[in-house]
Amino acid sequence: MHKLPLTDAFFLLMESSRLPMHVAGLSVFSLPPGVDSHSFLQELRDRICTVEEYRNPFNVRVKSSLLGDAGGMHWSADRGVDMEYHVRQSTLRTPRCRESLFERVSSLHEQVLDRSRPLWELHLIEGLKDRQFAAYFKVHHAAVDGVGAMHLISSMYARHHRTRIKESPFSKQAHESYKRRLQEKRQEVVRPTEQEARTVSEILREQLGTTVSVSGAVQEWAKVLLGGQCDITMPYKDVPRSPLNQRLTGAREFVGGSWSLERIRQCGKAYDGTINDVVMAMCAGALRHYLQDIKELPSKSLTAMAPVSFRSSQDVESSNAVGLVCVELGTDEADAARRMKRIQASMGYAKSQLQSMTAREVILYNSITHAPMVLSLIAGKGEKLPAWNTVISNVPGPQEQLYWNGAKLQALYPVSMVVDGIGLNFTVGSNHNNLDFGILSCPDLVPGVQCLVDYAEESLSELEEAAGISHMRRQKR
Repeated sequence: MHKLPLTDAFFLLMESSRLPMHVAGLSVFSLPPGVDSHSFLQELRDRICTVEEYRNPFNVRVKSSLLGDAGGMHWSADRGVDMEYHVRQSTLRTPRCRESLFERVSSLHEQVLDRSRPLWELHLIEGLKDRQFAAYFKVHHAAVDGVGAMHLISSMYARHHRTRIKESPFSKQAHESYKRRLQEKRQEVVRPTEQEARTVSEILREQLGTTVSVSGAVQEWAKVLLGGQCDITMPYKDVPRSPLNQRLTGAREFVGGSWSLERIRQCGKAYDGTINDVVMAMCAGALRHYLQDIKELPSKSLTAMAPVSFRSSQDVESSNAVGLVCVELGTDEADAARRMKRIQASMGYAKSQLQSMTAREVILYNSITHAPMVLSLIAGKGEKLPAWNTVISNVPGPQEQLYWNGAKLQALYPVSMVVDGIGLNFTVGSNHNNLDFGILSCPDLVPGVQCLVDYAEESLSELEEAAGISHMRRQKR
């Protein structure tokens, strides 16, 4: 048995029927010419279910100690994985449009994974129009994070339409082959050094306006939460109340939308910014339009948690790392261009802070600054002290056109999760020439999220018009 680290066990401890803690991906394909949809999917399913030796975590299940969950959790080998249960094939009812698929995914995403089995499921869904089908794969966050789930999904696919899979993606052999192709390197889990702790202290001192040590950082952070002054965007500090930031029910609603990567890149260039800046601005504009419609737009700007790519100050190679930052979205600003500049300024400051730290220092920094969120969620009071209003995240996806046994990958939507106090999540993944947006909400807090896709398009158009590039051809979503 392998003991779960606390960071992984946290997702299991927090989970309930109201708060499932899994992540997922929704892939949409076009069938190869001349094949029968049902037979094609059945052949895929047969290949997927043929496994000689499983890779972790698809052959393990959670087992608690004799003292219960509080006494620790372990991964225990499951000697009889029932692939008929884990891999399922179904057909959409009419109407067979993309919206019907999103409704099916919303229903599947509400359901908590069965802890008496390995914590994953794969659903093959046929019945879409234009000879398309979908694959919805979900796995518990305690077992695989969003990037890991994307890697698993990508490992099923190939760059050429003539390539056929020979091994189940859940097999150890397929996993080893995929790792060799990517030449993946695992980062060691390390502890911060004393010098790195001192560097984090300097960053915290600058943000909090007082002298702090790492050992006392949580106490100083609490002072800020209780009214201390701070000039930059920070988690918990002046987070406006909105319909997004309440206690969740068990209902979930998912929608997706796709935009041309080149279109978004050109928009970013017009503002001397990045693709991520445009993504943030699209989501911010969509939120502003949505909250105006329901007459719930706060007078203060909403904030978002966003991952940023940074390079360690001691790194002279090309590797990247990710830190979590809080970004002002400028939702109190009516002008799209000025809103973009505020987002860029907020993101720029956050990046400059992280770039001065090593990867190990960022681990410590994030642990300190996110401690209140972890504690409030474990206590079941996440809605009382939201760290931010929403999450806007990027997940790296395939850079080339991919195929699954000849079926062309058309869209790859990330499907993330929401928690108490953060009832709306935007997760964006790159997919060849597109950016695929996955939007997940608790509909009892944030109903009708399909309109957020339309508002994101409107927001992008506003940015283009303000920059004088409104002549660009719109991409059909």
